[in-house]
Amino acid sequence: MPRQRISLADLARIANSGKDERRTEPGELVMAGFDTSGISQQAHPTVADLSECLFFSPGDGRIWLQDQRMVLLHSESLGSLRRELIDSIGLDKARGLLTRAGYVSGARDAQLVRQQWPEADPQAAAMAGTRLHALEGVVQVELVHAAYDAVTGAYDGEFLWHNSSEDDEHIAAYGVGGAPACWMQVGYATGYVSTLFGRLVVFREVNCRSSGDPHCRVIGKSAELWDDVQQDLRYLNARDFVGASAGDDGSVPVVDLAAYAAANPGTEQSMVGASSSFNAACHMLHRVAPTTATVLFTGESGVGKEMFASTLHRISPRKDQPFVAINCAAIPETLMESELFGVERGAYTGAGASRPGRFERAHGGTLFLDEVGTLSFVAQGKLLRALQEGEIERVGGTRSIGVDVRVIAATNVDLRQAVREGRFREDLFFRLNVFPIHLPPLRDRRDDIPLLMSHFLGHYNKRHQRQVAGFSQAAVKAMYNYGFPGNIRELQNLVERGVILVSDGEAIDVHHLFSSGESLAQDVLSLAWRDGGPATLSLLGARQPSPAPDEAAGSAQGTSQSGALEQAELALLRQAIRRSGGNLAAAARDLGVSRATVAYRAKKFGLAT
Repeated sequence: MPRQRISLADLARIANSGKDERRTEPGELVMAGFDTSGISQQAHPTVADLSECLFFSPGDGRIWLQDQRMVLLHSESLGSLRRELIDSIGLDKARGLLTRAGYVSGARDAQLVRQQWPEADPQAAAMAGTRLHALEGVVQVELVHAAYDAVTGAYDGEFLWHNSSEDDEHIAAYGVGGAPACWMQVGYATGYVSTLFGRLVVFREVNCRSSGDPHCRVIGKSAELWDDVQQDLRYLNARDFVGASAGDDGSVPVVDLAAYAAANPGTEQSMVGASSSFNAACHMLHRVAPTTATVLFTGESGVGKEMFASTLHRISPRKDQPFVAINCAAIPETLMESELFGVERGAYTGAGASRPGRFERAHGGTLFLDEVGTLSFVAQGKLLRALQEGEIERVGGTRSIGVDVRVIAATNVDLRQAVREGRFREDLFFRLNVFPIHLPPLRDRRDDIPLLMSHFLGHYNKRHQRQVAGFSQAAVKAMYNYGFPGNIRELQNLVERGVILVSDGEAIDVHHLFSSGESLAQDVLSLAWRDGGPATLSLLGARQPSPAPDEAAGSAQGTSQSGALEQAELALLRQAIRRSGGNLAAAARDLGVSRATVAYRAKKFGLAT
């Protein structure tokens, strides 16, 4: 039976049959510091535009907000969950969980707006978040003022919140108290605006109905504009335990995490993230830290395995003992045994003195074996014996040396597959795979990209003594669309490259970041009018040469500007859909955009099959 989708707009028309529908006035989009008069109505995601993205599929029990699945829940059920969280883990931790959940929701909505309206002005797209929040039944948002400097990237806004569902449930459970309680909404606003502008914008609730005020009032600023941003960031951080000391009972007390370079710009080795997958990995790290269990980190190159390993050591009871790391892929096979276990004087030509190996140097502390999957079979066997017996013998030695070492291993290869192919010892695999933690690639944690971009921008501004303002909208869009085969390490390098290339006071643009042959996707449906005439297709917002005056004049005769744009989109869509044989997903891949974008425009132009 084919799926039946009913849009919210259709339901509204049915419910309001015979009634006057309220139309959104263009003036509602005007924000202090912005000029929206020259932006076409198509660039404005209005309430009607957003409502058409919401589909109900009663045949298979699903609701969709464009290509994202949604759930319609009773507000009281969320209130019950909120009460249980507060009562079971405490108000502070519950606030952190709910703030991070709101952040992820805001980031998802920002991605939807970017995909659905790629040509929308950034400021108008920012206002779309207020409409989405109202459409989702969370809160009514009233703009007081908002200003965004596209050159410096500085953001400053103030909003009033009315009819907050979060306040209703909190007041019903705990009454009016002395502190704001719209935690998920604050996280949503932070996630939405940060994802949209590509730099960390922190929102703070300064008035709240839960604390006795007549309405809620929130202020959002770029993180560097807050004097005490670390207090807000600790609720966004995946874990507040990073850098903590283990207590006498082995527990790890909660402390603040300096995760943002503006708060602690001298710290490069900071755990930065707010996405659900990053939170899950940090939760696993927190669970295993007080123990002596062997940990195996898996994940692609550049995801931060060594960072997680050193953090695990810092928050464990062994933090005051040595942390010794060895890259197994960088040591020749003939030297691996002596590097791991040490060597006695005279063991071989050139061994003029005895020296300890990595196991001895890490005694009482932690030994990190990076790229353990590259070890030879001989080295694997000797490593297995050391792990099993807790003893090692130096090369050329005759006595066993007891070592107390916690082993942390990391690999970017599938060790199970390597075992099946006979390239890795099965018994060593099970010895290492006591507590596996998978670190997701950056393409699976895109919610963290604004945090990482801001973090490394602040760090490299300080390191290289620069005053780079931020990132252009084209650069932000490029970073979101880029696949990051090198993961966080690559993002870090791109930001450092941009800081070096751009002049002080200017914003980093696409050509500053991607200047070394990186493969960029073309957002071919992103068209814009510039300088009074149509620009050709842009590469992630970068200006391309305009057509010759006579060609432009010929193509524009008898057609309005918006009509010319629609004709260009229509031609592109027809070609892509024809090449893909009517497969919209294949057409989307061909065009370098999401399937939802192609489906929306195909329906708009009557091309849907």
